[in-house]
Amino acid sequence: MEYLKTNVDFFLGAVGPGGFRSYFSDLEAQPGRKLYLLKAGPGCGKSTLMRRIAASSPLPVERIHCSSDPDSLDGVILQAPSAAVLDATAPHVLEPAYPGAVQQVVDLYHTMDPQRLRQERLQIIALFRRCKSLQERAAQYISTAAGLLQDSRRTALATLDEQKMRAYAARLAMRYLPSTDREGREEVRLLSAVTPKGRLVFFNTIEALAKDKVVFHDQYGGAAPLLLAMLRRHALERGYHVITCRCPLQQDAVDHLFIPERNLAFLTSNHWHTMAFDGQKNIHCTRFAPKDALRGRKKRLRFNQRAAQELLDQASEAQRQAKASHDELEQYYQNAVDFQEVDKMGDRLVETLFGSR
Repeated sequence: MEYLKTNVDFFLGAVGPGGFRSYFSDLEAQPGRKLYLLKAGPGCGKSTLMRRIAASSPLPVERIHCSSDPDSLDGVILQAPSAAVLDATAPHVLEPAYPGAVQQVVDLYHTMDPQRLRQERLQIIALFRRCKSLQERAAQYISTAAGLLQDSRRTALATLDEQKMRAYAARLAMRYLPSTDREGREEVRLLSAVTPKGRLVFFNTIEALAKDKVVFHDQYGGAAPLLLAMLRRHALERGYHVITCRCPLQQDAVDHLFIPERNLAFLTSNHWHTMAFDGQKNIHCTRFAPKDALRGRKKRLRFNQRAAQELLDQASEAQRQAKASHDELEQYYQNAVDFQEVDKMGDRLVETLFGSR
């Protein structure tokens, strides 16, 4: 992402209504980008190595966080060289489709002492199974919450004047997105996720990527995804590099849209992620529906919102318990890892990426 002036933060995978959804493989679509795939067990230093690479980069980077542990990194995307270093283990398992040409595996399994791990195999197996069970429980809560929110979206969607929305999106595109002679391109990210810390949004990334912010206020999610999909199409047709931020709770719906070249963001503001930036342009999506269009349905919509919030709180609690078990699991691996060898591998990777420093 050649427009970065400072480090930014995203997710590239999160638990959604269909289970864990990953966008890691989409990174291959960037022409010329080399992917370094880290393979190792939990607690073997992958996140620490990626933080070291981020700190070693002469240019700002994208830090990709783990939705199951936002304090841990799942990846670092570099501007120069055009490369990404990624945790390629479960749940976002990545295998090299074009070994050497596009992807290179950085194998850290040899830094582990298998004999020592085998001595603790019963505890390790039990902790892996507990983590999986708790993450599955979190996914069930999230799926049910997503179903309630989808009901609210469908209810709101039925009241909208789509023709009016299309005309409005076209006017916004004319105002903010002058045509270019380039070919548009897209990268997909997640700006938010349900995590052990609750619903987490990287507001710092918005500030870093966009001076101008156009905010769609849409409590029920009927209008904003449609408007953002229209603006995404306009931006690509007009030759812009766009960063499309998908909604982790509504598969393939657009939550936010960045146009870095224009220092511009189109954002959704609602109960889950309220946008309140100085100087933002506010657009209230009630303008696209008849007045009192949702009269008689507010009780149902309020119930959906309250029930979804409780379910997502329970999902975060299950994730917190899973993280506690994962922390315990990491301790077994940390006791069996040769971190001096991990550091040597890190030295070689830093030199490969940035040369001798």
